[in-house]
Amino acid sequence: MAVTSINTNTGAMIALQSLETTQQQLAVTQKQISTGYRVADSTDDGAAYAIAQSVRSTVAALTSANQQLGNVQGLLSTTQSGLNNVSNMMTSMRDVLVKLADQNVQGTDRTNYEQQYKSMLTNLRTFVDDANYNGKTLIGNTKTSNGTFGRIAVSRNEVGGTYGIATFSGSALYGSIAFTSTQLSGATTVAALITASGTFINQQNSVGKELNTIGSSINYVNNQVTYNNDKVSALNTGLGALVDADLAQESAKLTALQIRQQLGTQALSMANQAPQTLLSLFK
Repeated sequence: MAVTSINTNTGAMIALQSLETTQQQLAVTQKQISTGYRVADSTDDGAAYAIAQSVRSTVAALTSANQQLGNVQGLLSTTQSGLNNVSNMMTSMRDVLVKLADQNVQGTDRTNYEQQYKSMLTNLRTFVDDANYNGKTLIGNTKTSNGTFGRIAVSRNEVGGTYGIATFSGSALYGSIAFTSTQLSGATTVAALITASGTFINQQNSVGKELNTIGSSINYVNNQVTYNNDKVSALNTGLGALVDADLAQESAKLTALQIRQQLGTQALSMANQAPQTLLSLFK
């Protein structure tokens, strides 16, 4: 049998408890809608938030690695362009050396070809010296002895793994083919420079080998950047599934909770009026 009491209003307590529950749920829903996250901080879901932070850190690290690789892409492209020009110039220089290897080329003609070779050499030197990107170079320069640096390493992923890129001594190349007038004056001497094992041919082959190495490095770096981007996309997709709020669902839930809040407020008001009916019993 229900007990009617002015001291204990059971109906009001039930209505108040229900209203508080609705308001708590409403606060959660409003937070999700305002932030866009189901898990905005560790109070929402500590385990999920810890995983999300770890994923965000990985994404940031991969983005940083791609920035470093982007700088290397510019350096590699600049180096490739410089070496292409060097290679093309050496092809023209070899043509001149073939003429100088002809014993029938004498006098003024020989002098002119010697000057032509030296002019091309000067042009080649500028290709080497200008092959720098943002103050960095992979082939050094001919003005100082820093023509080679062994290998350089660039960060390629989120755990600090590196990719090594070989460098090339532009200074050594220039010094090897900067032939003196004495070397160029004799047809036999010049002919020895362009044999299969001659100094000039060896240097020309070394440029071709370096072009192949640079081309491989460009392909590797491009592929790594693409892979990192794909990985970032996959991580962000997983992160979204873990912590993002379903805004369409939460919007519908918000409407329902607002209605429940209004009804709960009315129910509490009615329950609080119940003790007033007891007064009529004493009239």
